[in-house]
Amino acid sequence: MENPDSDLTPDQYRSFRCVAGMMIPASTAHGVPGADDDTIFADIANSLGRDAALVKQALQQLDALAGGSFADADPRRRHTAASTFQQQGGPPLAALTRVVAQCYYRDDRVMQSLGMELRPPFPKGFEVEQGDWSLLDPVRARPAFYRRTS
Repeated sequence: MENPDSDLTPDQYRSFRCVAGMMIPASTAHGVPGADDDTIFADIANSLGRDAALVKQALQQLDALAGGSFADADPRRRHTAASTFQQQGGPPLAALTRVVAQCYYRDDRVMQSLGMELRPPFPKGFEVEQGDWSLLDPVRARPAFYRRTS
């Protein structure tokens, strides 16, 4: 399924959807769809924003590692290419991971499977456990390293 609202080419869209499904596959045990689900992936593809250039770069790297279109490669070659890409790391991998995870965890089905209420965090808010505030003492004690503007 191609998304006409995305600024990805059809080949990039297919490869991106394929790698998203590899990153977060569907789970029958937990009753959740994978990141390549129609609804979730449409959200992912439309939410690239500032990460679009890095995601496109990631897809180019995956295509190069697969020796052609990542989506058209056989499963073994896709796995090898994705593993190599993951080992290389860098900003393109970080952007790809960020956009997939960010959108995946806003899907209502996924949130329900985690036992989360289907509501925005504000204005009601969520209860946050208090931590050990003394861990910030070294930061508070160090001298300022910035220039005051006023």
